[in-house]
Amino acid sequence: MGRTYIVEETVGQYLSNINLQGKAFVSGLLIGQCSSQKDYVILATRTPPKEEQNETLKHPKATLDNLDEEWAAEHASQVSRMLPGGLLVLGIFIVTTLELANEFQNTLRRLIFAVEKSMNRKRLWNFTEDEASERVILHICSSTKKISCRTYDVQDPKSSARPAEWKYQSRLSTSWLSLECTVHINIHIPLSPTSISYTLEKNTKNGLTRWAKQIENGVYLINGQVKDEDCDLLEGQLLNSEHRSTATVQICSGSVNLKGAVKCRAYIHNNKPKVKDAVQAVKRDILNTVADRCEILFEDLLLNESPERKVMNCEKEFHILPHRVFVPIPGSNVMLCDYKFGDESSEEIRDHFIEMLDHPIQIEDLEIAEEINTACVSSSMNNETSLDNRDDEQPEQPIRTTIVLKIQQNIGVIAAFAVAVLAAGISFHYFSD
Repeated sequence: MGRTYIVEETVGQYLSNINLQGKAFVSGLLIGQCSSQKDYVILATRTPPKEEQNETLKHPKATLDNLDEEWAAEHASQVSRMLPGGLLVLGIFIVTTLELANEFQNTLRRLIFAVEKSMNRKRLWNFTEDEASERVILHICSSTKKISCRTYDVQDPKSSARPAEWKYQSRLSTSWLSLECTVHINIHIPLSPTSISYTLEKNTKNGLTRWAKQIENGVYLINGQVKDEDCDLLEGQLLNSEHRSTATVQICSGSVNLKGAVKCRAYIHNNKPKVKDAVQAVKRDILNTVADRCEILFEDLLLNESPERKVMNCEKEFHILPHRVFVPIPGSNVMLCDYKFGDESSEEIRDHFIEMLDHPIQIEDLEIAEEINTACVSSSMNNETSLDNRDDEQPEQPIRTTIVLKIQQNIGVIAAFAVAVLAAGISFHYFSD
């Protein structure tokens, strides 16, 4: 028996309303959450076509061979930035005028692997062994409305298609648990003088990878105590836990310092969630939002002047990292996010949401979550710097996050963090029908 997909009814309405307008096909992404046996689909969004692609797809002989894998994969990468912790791109959909012919299966198979590869290369975290690695391809015939649902194991390059079940459910995501925290960061990343061939972006990615291990290995507290990860979120025994590591010192030619407070959010389904599900969702949102901001900043710098030249030509350079902006999914309590530089207007952010998600967004729905965060790039030859800004003779204190349970209240509780994360609090919100 294959996987079961529980799908928000509004997703079905969205898919059935897609008008091919003379095109051979329309493709897009399916967004939701994985669990051990079921996947939950709460949003679908079509891939915005290129101008030249529009004309190609209207050609009488156009087929799925005209599907632009690179363009679709880039759309998936952009959308993945907009997903808070707990949400993933679960697969793709394709709407065609005819029944899906066997010769098109290979094209869709290549696409689902290309989409997954595009998103994986930017992540600071890895999927665990017990997580589902199957991703779905949903085909809809526009004339007969017949649905074909199949999955591929994206961790296995030789995997073949497996049938899956597609079930609709109303108000699927209106009662999910919402997790929120504010994380104050002060991440010090040395730029090694032996890595001249490395770009500033690669050096920063390496530094963030070290920081990510600290977040992954951190001690996460619920109501001030460590809780067994296999317990239900609101129940279970409390445990004692200790975590220690030591700082290291290295020679560097400069450094990047990321500093500020970031708003983190994650969502999990309310079907008996485990402690480990909640902690994992929060961890991944912390890692994703910091990595995404750095990537967006470097993209912005490359549009103007090479960041490598800036490091060489000045002793210190400050840059403002983009703010996080949240917006609700229509008809759901789950919110997605985007990133806004100070000089960008609300209209620009709204238009980007609409372009990426293909759903109506109102300017008044935008929630700018944060104050200014900065990235400082400095150059100073042959300096010794600690990777974590601490004396190398003193052991680290445990990295800790406090998770505080609250019903329908927006309360963040602060707990001490060591090294990169200075303080964080997580509060839960339960939205009932």
